[in-house]
Amino acid sequence: MKIMKIYSWNVNGIRATIRKGALQDFMLKHQPDIFCLQETKAKQGQAEIDFEGYEEYWNSAVKPGYSGTAIFTKVKPLKVENGFPKDFIDKFKLHGDVYGNPNDEGRVITAEFDKFFLVGVYTINIKDDLSRLKIREVWDKAFLAWCQELEKRKPVVFCGDLNVAHTEDDLARPKENVGKRGFTDEERAGFQALIDHGFVDTFRIFKRGNGFYTWWTHWANARARNVGWRIDYFLVSKTLKSKVKAAEIHPSVMGSDHCPVSVDLDV
Repeated sequence: MKIMKIYSWNVNGIRATIRKGALQDFMLKHQPDIFCLQETKAKQGQAEIDFEGYEEYWNSAVKPGYSGTAIFTKVKPLKVENGFPKDFIDKFKLHGDVYGNPNDEGRVITAEFDKFFLVGVYTINIKDDLSRLKIREVWDKAFLAWCQELEKRKPVVFCGDLNVAHTEDDLARPKENVGKRGFTDEERAGFQALIDHGFVDTFRIFKRGNGFYTWWTHWANARARNVGWRIDYFLVSKTLKSKVKAAEIHPSVMGSDHCPVSVDLDV
């Protein structure tokens, strides 16, 4: 039995995380087989670090210092694809809004391995005034369709910052946040569509209830008080559910306003 350790972390700027020494400490301690990053805010080569034994794949935003995803992996993928295919973009009319084109923001990276596809995602944040909600709804539909398309060929694992708390158990103060960014009915419905299709929220295989969070605001000592949100996830095709041997949140890992999440996959 080969257990593959896959981690995901919104690093909120890879260069800042490296300057703090946080990324180096994380890699040394956890030694993931595959590591998906979100909000890299950099292009390959701008982050001065080389993790021995890892291949790097980057999907960086056109706009400097913004968004972006990457995959560091010890296991060489068969193929890596950045973004959605053009026919998906056209089909869902995902061509942008007043803030720009999400297809230029480095939000999706897909790696094909022998037994599964791995998709790293940094989902659109709809902003405090909900001004990106409309394009977010389109994005959610396109992302589900992309995962379904991949699933026709082999099972799918996807992970990252989905920028939504799915249920009331996924944030410390649900009643105060109903209808606000990250907890609107529309965003939650977008996540529920993934579940309804059959994708499995891996963390909920092992843990129920609240108190398990992956992001905390910088205000009011929220992280120390664990007043947070669970918005970073690993989901898998239902055919992989029995292969998930562990799914964890790592709140002790510092260096970002998010903490890493992980799965152990028997492949």
